[in-house]
Amino acid sequence: MNSLMQRILEIAPVWVYLTVGLLVFAEDAIFIGFVIPGETAAVLGGVAASQGHVQLWAMILLVVLAAIVGDSVGYEVGKHFGTRLLGMSMLDRYRGRLDRAQEFLAHRGGWAVFLGRFTAFFRAVMPALVGTSRMPYGRFLAYNATGGIVWGTTFVVLGYLAGQSYEKLASTVGRGMTIAVVVIVVVGLIVWKVRERRHAKVIEAEYETTHGENAPGPH
Repeated sequence: MNSLMQRILEIAPVWVYLTVGLLVFAEDAIFIGFVIPGETAAVLGGVAASQGHVQLWAMILLVVLAAIVGDSVGYEVGKHFGTRLLGMSMLDRYRGRLDRAQEFLAHRGGWAVFLGRFTAFFRAVMPALVGTSRMPYGRFLAYNATGGIVWGTTFVVLGYLAGQSYEKLASTVGRGMTIAVVVIVVVGLIVWKVRERRHAKVIEAEYETTHGENAPGPH
């Protein structure tokens, strides 16, 4: 954590703002952007703010705007190219999760836009799927803006609090113990991510099995 903070502090503030903003924007705007760590970038932006390297209010505003604008671009991508994009073979490995996202959208409507922002895969694909579904932009924007404000503020502030807590803990129990605590937290996050990934693979396997059984046989 100390090494990470040091690296962040070595970067000019303008580049911190630019990098965080672009990562958050790209995750939402690019339909296949689920490999882009927008959420991690928002947290690191908060960490940089905790060290006084950037302004907290400016980072929150930047992340919120990048999220809302990125989602709006993703919506337009889906509106104009969604059907074609969904048919791309490169998305076959994600077909089960895409179907799940579409079902979630069909059942939740506008709330899927808000709730989807808090799940990595849904956050990346939901705007385009909503655009493909032809939901009116005004309705989409209302949920999109609400989700962007809550999500952006939450994760930047979490990063800010994490950065401040690290410094306080380090001064109290020493950096060695603090690093050990951080390692435990990181391992816990890795385990959670691995379990999430396995769950996604199960969904994809069930999709392939179901559609394989339903596929027409040879004539």
